Amino acid sequence: MKQAILLDQIYRLPVRERMLIVERTIHSIRAEKTHTVKAVALMAGEYCNDSELTAFSQLDMEDFYETR
Repeated sequence: MKQAILLDQIYRLPVRERMLIVERTIHSIRAEKTHTVKAVALMAGEYCNDSELTAFSQLDMEDFYETR
């Protein structure tokens, strides 16, 4: 469903139902953020201790030129 259509449908709902949508949306965003933070914490140790995962990080400050 396109965003404009979805928003139009939400605007037509009673305030109580719109507030429920807002609350559930905020809850889902927070849950996703929590999941992301946990995933980052889990992988941080891997990146700090595994030289194969960071082998190319020495090139991070190098200029990149695309060839055509």
